[in-house]
Amino acid sequence: MFVWASPRFRSGLKSDNLATNAILPPQLGQTEKKRMIPELQTVRFGELALDSGETLRDVEVAYESYGQLNDRKSNAILIVHAFTGDAHAAGPDKDGAPGWWSSMIGPGKAFDTDRYFVLCSNVLGGCRGTTGPSSIDPATGKPYGMSFPVITIGDMVRLQHMLVQSLGISRLLAVAGGSMGGMQALEWAVSFPDAVYASIPIATTGRHTAQQIAFNEVGRQAIVADPDFQGGSYYESKPPARGLAVARMVGHITYMSDESMREKFGRKLRGREEFSYGFGVDFEVESYLRYRGSQFVGRFDANSYLYITKAMDYFDLSSGYPSLGASLERAQCRFLVISFTSDWLYPSYQSLEIVNALRSRNHDVTYCELTSTYGHDAFLVDVKDQTGIVRGFLARCERELEAAP
Repeated sequence: MFVWASPRFRSGLKSDNLATNAILPPQLGQTEKKRMIPELQTVRFGELALDSGETLRDVEVAYESYGQLNDRKSNAILIVHAFTGDAHAAGPDKDGAPGWWSSMIGPGKAFDTDRYFVLCSNVLGGCRGTTGPSSIDPATGKPYGMSFPVITIGDMVRLQHMLVQSLGISRLLAVAGGSMGGMQALEWAVSFPDAVYASIPIATTGRHTAQQIAFNEVGRQAIVADPDFQGGSYYESKPPARGLAVARMVGHITYMSDESMREKFGRKLRGREEFSYGFGVDFEVESYLRYRGSQFVGRFDANSYLYITKAMDYFDLSSGYPSLGASLERAQCRFLVISFTSDWLYPSYQSLEIVNALRSRNHDVTYCELTSTYGHDAFLVDVKDQTGIVRGFLARCERELEAAP
């Protein structure tokens, strides 16, 4: 594990829109702390101005929260999810399914819900409760489909900021997320510098490279080429399941490392001792990818796949500035940047570009490169080292805020 910390953090390393339907978060006060019970909630806003110049009307955002807000409202942490995530970040849902980051969020965990009020919302353009292409267009009474306006990471963050404000929180203790979540954590620091005390971008980048855009384009073309896509107007018939499954299979390959695939599959055959000499499933890895693809079709919308991957490809934190460092000059928060040795989708050099840009502006930044064989998925599954580092960083931030007048 490689760790670089700013001098101020080395010691701590040891260890006019109105919202409707908003439910104010519970506060600790004199009440007893309650067990974490996630419940999906929704807030509606009248409109949202987009970077494209369009305005989206009647926007809903779905979120879950865990823990309780303190009296000063200074312990709120926003978790921002990756590409195919959703608001269910922790705890069992009504069907008993764990959240996508349950290993990191909960009592005594990295994002300790006995100490912090943690919330996570589904991103704009998603399909798990927040307004997206599958939502009903109030102007037509039918799903938006491809008439949904193109969105950006900045648009997602703007909606999140509106949500946080509607909950009566003026400044977050931290914004944290991996992959596309890391992009949002960076965007928060630049777009709303007064509204966040710390940013924790994990396994991410300041902008997509040609290779990263290329993988997304393959996925988009697989969906569009499916005859069932019908120009995105498939909601009254059947979805482009084959195209979406292939897109997911391609994406899933990029989330794993060569070593993790060798350890998990190697060249093992699936339910046979010899080749079939056909084009069915011979290898374990083939079966696994097909399963992942078919499973994905049941929980994700193909149009959301198109819109969200395009938002990631458009993301460039330095856009409109002379350099990445110049864009980060606006930031006022502390940073914890984490990468993983085996992540070839968002390799460590991209995190180092962010770190070097921050250091060039004399920002308070800690960088940790963690050893892992899990590839890009490491931020989701390899949590032991992450937990200690995040816990120490948040504790330091908390102490600083408590000491502030």
